[in-house]
Amino acid sequence: MKYLTWLGLAIVSLIGTAQACELDRNVRLAGMSWMSNLMMVEIEKAILEDGYGCDVVVESGDTVPMIAAVVRGDVDLYNELWIDSAPENWVSANEAGDVVSLGDVYSGGVESWWIPRYVADENPGLTSVYDLPDYKELFEDREEPGMGRIYNCPEGWVCGAINNNLLQAFGLEDDYIMFSPGSGAALDAAIASSYARQRPFVTYYWSPTAVLGKYDMVELEMPAYDPEGHRCNMDPECEAPVASAFPKASIQKTIPTALQEDAPEIAAFFADINIPTNEVNTLLAWADEQGAEPDQVAEYFLANYESLWTQWVPADVAEKVKAAR
Repeated sequence: MKYLTWLGLAIVSLIGTAQACELDRNVRLAGMSWMSNLMMVEIEKAILEDGYGCDVVVESGDTVPMIAAVVRGDVDLYNELWIDSAPENWVSANEAGDVVSLGDVYSGGVESWWIPRYVADENPGLTSVYDLPDYKELFEDREEPGMGRIYNCPEGWVCGAINNNLLQAFGLEDDYIMFSPGSGAALDAAIASSYARQRPFVTYYWSPTAVLGKYDMVELEMPAYDPEGHRCNMDPECEAPVASAFPKASIQKTIPTALQEDAPEIAAFFADINIPTNEVNTLLAWADEQGAEPDQVAEYFLANYESLWTQWVPADVAEKVKAAR
């Protein structure tokens, strides 16, 4: 009898010390189709489940419907809101106080034109987009003799229009063509093939991505970012393209404002999440090389980046997450 009493008290004690989720429902995370988002969602899911005692569901969808879900309050966290390109429904909801941004999830995204490090080392005079005419033979397009090739992003992407306009704005139309691959995968394959053979190339690319984590690339200098000029460059019919760098993207987290009142600890955790972009690139490169699934990347991150993610949560939550590994 004494044994049963002791056992019962022990069980009650364990239950009493278990972390209880602030929400009496599932925590709902928006899951996109690309690895940086899926990886981040799995990291958050593991911490919420093991550290905060929550049940988590991942609501999968495309950008527009998932942002709409946050606006409606049907999703608790959307990880990658490119704030400079936020859709009107989010902007209106933010102004009305229905949704809130929690700051950058990554320490800035980058779009630019790049050359491999081995090309930069062998051609120290090539540092700027304005140096490209002197090197068009180095980047000769085999299908257009006498012209250099710059790899553009795939047809239909906004960056394609921007790059086409920048070619004119930088005065490169007589020396280079913008070569558009059929897809993002085709662009990645062209970069991988050229890099493996140590061939010179110029390409548009962005981060955070596995490509910029895997390959040592050098960004070509561009003129300062011009907000009004960039808006015109986004238009395929821009009548006067402007020599402007791409904006340094702010990739932010957004939640329904009500979550801050309903679950302040969870909202605080979401607010503290931030990974330096170069670390995201490294993680994505590791995932690509290993053929890892998003949950495997999350476990790798929790095991190898403890000094980073433990800054996002209280010490007792961190201990629970570590104990569950």
